[in-house]
Amino acid sequence: MSENSISILSTRPIDKSLIEKAALHNIKLEAITFIDIKKELSDETLERIKQLTAEQATVVFTSMNSVEIFIDILSDKLTIPDWKIYCMGGTTFTLIKKFWPYESIAGTAKDSAELAQKIVAGNIREVHFFCGNKRREELPLLLQNEGIRVNELVIYETIEIPVQITKSYNGILFFSPSAVHSFFGNNEINDSTILFAIGNTTAKTIRQFCSNEIVISEFPSKEQLVERAIEMMSSFLNH
Repeated sequence: MSENSISILSTRPIDKSLIEKAALHNIKLEAITFIDIKKELSDETLERIKQLTAEQATVVFTSMNSVEIFIDILSDKLTIPDWKIYCMGGTTFTLIKKFWPYESIAGTAKDSAELAQKIVAGNIREVHFFCGNKRREELPLLLQNEGIRVNELVIYETIEIPVQITKSYNGILFFSPSAVHSFFGNNEINDSTILFAIGNTTAKTIRQFCSNEIVISEFPSKEQLVERAIEMMSSFLNH
C-alpha cells in the first residue's frame, strides 16, 4: 500500500480526537452510522424498574446502550440503586463506574460466556438483565441452563439504518452484531478489506457474511478497537 492510501470506516460515531490521531498516521478515518438506538419500554417494564430501584437486586448490563438508557430513566432520582452489578468490560464498565461505587461491581468480562461464568460462580439465583429488543441469546441461555432465573427488562430498540457505501475501505470497524447485519444488508466488500470487531459475538456475526480477515479487540472498548485498527493499518504504510 502506498502512502495516503489507507482509509478506515467506523460503523458508529467516534471521537474527533481518534480521527485526528488516525490522520497523524496518514489514515483517513470516516464514520457512518448504521444503527440507531431509541429508548423504548413498556409501562409494565418502567414500573418494575421503579420497584427494583428500592431493592437489593443483582443486575446485568452487556452494552453501553443499556447503561445510558437506564441512567436516562433514572435521571429524576437523587440516589442510585443499591445493586450488585455484573457487566461487560470496556466502555460499559467505564460508564457504570461513573454512577455506581466500585464495590457495587461484582464482576466484569470481555464476552457473554465469560460473564455468565462469573455470575454462576457467584452463586446467584436470579438476575435482572437490562437489554435491547435485539439482544443476543447466549447470556440468558447459559444462565437459565444453570438454573438461574433471568428477568429481561427491554429498555431500548435497535433500529438498522440502511446505508450503501460508495467507496472501498482498507478496514471497517464493527461494534455490535446489529451493525454487522445493517452493513451487509446493503453492501459487499473487497476480499482484502480487514474487519475489526469489538468482541467475539460481533466477530461471529461478521463470519456469517464473509471470509475476510477479522481482528478482535482484546478488550470490549470502542477506543481500544480504534487504536488497534490505527496501529495495524499504519504498519502497512511503513512497509
